[in-house]
Amino acid sequence: MTLSAIREIKAHDLPAIKSIIEAAELFPSELLDEMIGDYLTNDKSVEKWFTYDSGKPIAVAYCAPERMTQGTWNLYLIAVHPTHQGKGHGTSMLRYIEKELAAQGERLLLVETSGLDSYELTRQFYCKNGYDEEARIREFYQAGEDKVVFRKVLHLLTE
Repeated sequence: MTLSAIREIKAHDLPAIKSIIEAAELFPSELLDEMIGDYLTNDKSVEKWFTYDSGKPIAVAYCAPERMTQGTWNLYLIAVHPTHQGKGHGTSMLRYIEKELAAQGERLLLVETSGLDSYELTRQFYCKNGYDEEARIREFYQAGEDKVVFRKVLHLLTE
């Protein structure tokens, strides 16, 4: 597994990216067209969309800068197709994004997830990869479901 397998998403990748989103049960895949539209059509888009390509896309990640901040980014989406999970692809994608942002001089990467028990492995993934739980907003998504925000300092990656 090498970082060279990670690349920016192209328009022809959309069917495979949609299948990753569907298989991971993230959200209805038809929402992807609107989400990624600016990135694919605007060469000045600041968003970053990546895929892990092993002959075809098997993972997807999306991040963008936080408005009205300096050097703070949000990781809005990272997913590996279930048939390829547990092989380090998600960690490779995460490391690639962190290094890419750090090389650009960005400061922080934030990621949020659910506080439900069913998201425990997701939260462990971020902790194992050096993210600290920065905030917990109780009952954010719905009654009984907290939002958990994780944070990683990027400039430490370049020191």
